[in-house]
Amino acid sequence: MEPGILGLDVGTSSTKALLFDHTGAIRGEARATYPLSTPRPGHVEQDPEALWRALLRTVQEATAQAPELRVRALALAAQSGSLLLADQAGRPLTPFITWMDGRSAPLVERWRQQGKEAQVRAISGWALHPGLGLPTLAWLGEERPELLARARRILSVNDFLVHRLTGRFVANPSNAAGLQLLDVHTGQWSPELCALAGVSPERLSPVQPSGAAIGPLLPDVARAAGLPPDALVVNGGHDQACTALALGITEPGRFLLACGTAWVLTGATDRPDPPGLPATLDVSGHVLPQRWTVSRSLGGLGASLEWWVSQAWQGVDPARRPSREARFAALDRELAHTQPGSRGLLFLPMTGGHGDPSTGRAGGFLGLGLEHSRGEMARAILESGAYELAWALEPVQAAGLPVEALWMVGGGARSALWPSILADVTGLPIHLPSGEQWPALGAALLASAGSGLFPSPEAGLSQAPGMVRTVRPEPGRVGEYREGFARYRAAVGHWMRDRG
Repeated sequence: MEPGILGLDVGTSSTKALLFDHTGAIRGEARATYPLSTPRPGHVEQDPEALWRALLRTVQEATAQAPELRVRALALAAQSGSLLLADQAGRPLTPFITWMDGRSAPLVERWRQQGKEAQVRAISGWALHPGLGLPTLAWLGEERPELLARARRILSVNDFLVHRLTGRFVANPSNAAGLQLLDVHTGQWSPELCALAGVSPERLSPVQPSGAAIGPLLPDVARAAGLPPDALVVNGGHDQACTALALGITEPGRFLLACGTAWVLTGATDRPDPPGLPATLDVSGHVLPQRWTVSRSLGGLGASLEWWVSQAWQGVDPARRPSREARFAALDRELAHTQPGSRGLLFLPMTGGHGDPSTGRAGGFLGLGLEHSRGEMARAILESGAYELAWALEPVQAAGLPVEALWMVGGGARSALWPSILADVTGLPIHLPSGEQWPALGAALLASAGSGLFPSPEAGLSQAPGMVRTVRPEPGRVGEYREGFARYRAAVGHWMRDRG
């Protein structure tokens, strides 16, 4: 039988499994979605069992499409920052507290006022953000000390699923970075940061390099997933780092813009402390040795559009709700009749944005009048994402870091309009790679190398699909959006002052 490789993309709202053959062609694919839970304002959680069921289901469905392939190895490209508390055997004591969670925002602000951010960033490479592991654990220590004391293990999404697959507790550098307990210089857990969080390093999974072989599947898991008992699990990485690998973003100059539920800007560097690095960029391990990523989370900007489409395009008959695809097709038709600037309407994101990538803020429309259509309201949401991106790029460009173009992937890249708005607002060309397979392809490249199919992850890059198109800025609209950007910045400034 031909060898097959599975790449699993475990995101915030869905898991995708892609089955590749040895040439890099996709021979099977499946997707399963799961919800987020908001039990209290600012709390954003996820059921770990829902993620596990989605993994099994997508693996079963993807492999069933190509029974002539025998899966040789698999790896995960997983969301980062989310964590759960577990007992010694890895059984969850809590849901996943996700990267979108804002419960630790007051604690983060207190730490900033106490001057702790510089200390944390110097070790972890990351600025303080609500939703990351370090402040979440410290919050649990203050608000739920008995629960934190009872937990014997602290698991990321990657660690939890790898343990379910193999029975082994293993972390990787790029996913571990989201817990903000990792020393970016050594690639190991920092005793100093663990002490600040109120936990011991022994409760965290040992860190192994991305691409390292972890071990075979547990026998009952192999049977449940319909995989060979000798299928090898290889250490994967953060979904953004895996996407960067698949797109060849391994050297300075290229930047990835991932536009899913979360928006993340990611570039590559050859050192953990690049000179002139702005404080807005976080540094993590890449999935390649002696490479690091510089990134900035813009928060759940995609979630705002998902929310609006679900509210405004659901239809009136609950028994005949349009599909997600139909809702977004209707959105694109209405957006085609809107103009830049949305007739003065602005939108402040509810789940992310300048200075606060978590859900610890409220947002909404500014300047809304009876004359505005739901399409213009949607366009204002698209434009807010572009303004946030331009704002995030300013310190990067001011520091002299090269930004030649942006490679845009994720749900936002499928929009008929969003890429052109981004190009016009930022003044940069937007490259749109084909397909949606990039995180899974990056994971598959790691699995292929870890199982010996390729000599290295980079050796498989020649099999990656090419670009579909490049969207370039329209000079006339660039000037028009410059005024809109100034209005947006002023509105956010007023909002932040009123909030403070």
